Amino acid sequence: MPSEADASSPAGSSSRTPAAPTPVTPTPVTPTLGAFDLALYGTTLFAWSTSWIALKMQLGVVSPVVSVFWRFLIAAAIVFLWAWLGGHRLRFARAEHLRFAALGVLIFSTNFVLFYYGGQHLASGLLSVVFSLASVINMLLGALFFRQPLEGRVALGAAIGVSGIALVFWPEIAGTEFDHAALVGLLFCVAGTLSFCLGNMVSAASQKRRLPVVSTNAWGMAYGAIALGLFAFVRGDTFAIDPSVHYVGSLVWLAVISSVIAFAAYLTLLGRIGSSRAGYLTVMFPVIALAISTFAEGYHWTLPAVAGLILVLFGNVVVLTRGRQK
Repeated sequence: MPSEADASSPAGSSSRTPAAPTPVTPTPVTPTLGAFDLALYGTTLFAWSTSWIALKMQLGVVSPVVSVFWRFLIAAAIVFLWAWLGGHRLRFARAEHLRFAALGVLIFSTNFVLFYYGGQHLASGLLSVVFSLASVINMLLGALFFRQPLEGRVALGAAIGVSGIALVFWPEIAGTEFDHAALVGLLFCVAGTLSFCLGNMVSAASQKRRLPVVSTNAWGMAYGAIALGLFAFVRGDTFAIDPSVHYVGSLVWLAVISSVIAFAAYLTLLGRIGSSRAGYLTVMFPVIALAISTFAEGYHWTLPAVAGLILVLFGNVVVLTRGRQK
């Protein structure tokens, strides 16, 4: 039976009007990192990878909660001065202060405290593996809260990286006895990682509202320090610090390098390249920390550790390089 299109065709014409081509939606391509993005990535990686040396110098006399309190109190004062000298806005509505408080509680206090408690029952290698899962959790939360597409390339790279971290620390992991205390420690670390990732989402939402990163960090660190101070007070901790050169020097390093500079770089990077790819830093910095330990403490690389390093670096390439357009 002739169609309506045929009936309306001019007499004697046997040709049909060609159908319009179906538009093809190009496959989303992950943008290549620019020089500024790579500089932010490298700065954060260096600052966080060296923090473990300073953290070890903090242990002993002062409560870890009090140490983190002083760290972020000093960092907040520096960032407030930075914001004031740079002419950044510091007055915000109450709703924005709620965002800053959430950022402070999630990133600048709770996740540190939970990992300190978890570290009392687990080997440091397992802590690194759990925290490296932030690269995966960030991706899932980004899809949940911001409807960001789940990129197969990023997911593959994250899986490769986490597997590499597990290989690097396999001797410690294999030697862990999973009794009740270890399970509790593991739950603390998972909760700490989730707290960090939720804080990433708060930061990403703040940047979508065009809130300046410097001002956001200043208020967030201040609220984080307040939360830590209240927690330490309830615990009955003393706020006195160890006046030794090692403790004070490590405190300054953690406040300035590992907090002010590192979080400014990381949270800016998160807003520029997305939480999925920025989160891969949590996979990279334990490996760089071990590389530093090779020279500082004589760490010896085993065959599984070398294989894990290769996997982590390959995962880094997969996550950060641009996919091929189809």
